[in-house]
Amino acid sequence: MSPSVLICDDSNMARKQVLRILPEQWKTSVQTASNGAEALTILRDNNIEVLFLDLTMPGIDGIGVLQGIQKLKLNCSVFVISADIQPAMQAKVKALGAKEFMRKPVNADILLNHLQQHGLL
Repeated sequence: MSPSVLICDDSNMARKQVLRILPEQWKTSVQTASNGAEALTILRDNNIEVLFLDLTMPGIDGIGVLQGIQKLKLNCSVFVISADIQPAMQAKVKALGAKEFMRKPVNADILLNHLQQHGLL
């Protein structure tokens, strides 16, 4: 299985770090976005199945992207990867439909474990 994947983070280094730890078979179907507006355009125009999303970005942040996904009624599994680890923020992103919240920088074993738990591997 090789789902269509989008990695959204304003940090190029963070995007590359997530890309490096994805399952090898997924790397052929990965797109990237450097901000929330770009992510929403890609999500709207493509059938993205898995989104790895940062929260803190200029312009439209991760919360705005999650709200946009709901507004557009998109079917996408969202995994938030953020340094903002406050319990209230974790609860908020889950309430907005995120499957999991992972601390940045994300550990490969944790990411793969979450993908397995949600039937994506």
